[in-house]
Amino acid sequence: MVTKLETIIAVKSVPKSSEFYQKLLGCKSEHGGEIFEILTSENNVVLCLHKWGEHEHPTMVNSTSDNGNGIILFFRVNDVNEIFENAKTLQAGIEKEIHYNENSLKNQFTLRDLDGYYLIISG
Repeated sequence: MVTKLETIIAVKSVPKSSEFYQKLLGCKSEHGGEIFEILTSENNVVLCLHKWGEHEHPTMVNSTSDNGNGIILFFRVNDVNEIFENAKTLQAGIEKEIHYNENSLKNQFTLRDLDGYYLIISG
């Protein structure tokens, strides 16, 4: 049995968030639209985006609560330096620049996306 996790986050603007993640991570749109997006890399789902308040999903109704409280979106990438440069170009809210994490034994950095979700980008 193979199990895959395809994370869906609620966002204010699906098109803007899609563009942000595509430019940050180099992934591509597989769905597009104003309400729902599927972003992929090498035929794997990276992240799904869902507009706040659509389809009455109980955890995606209230956009004024703390987005992502208790969630870290952790992305493992081939070139952390390239993604860091992408984040700077996007003027993303970088919270911690590239540093060595002794727990994962990898270089990583942290930032916030357009909706305030906390991202860790790791090599």
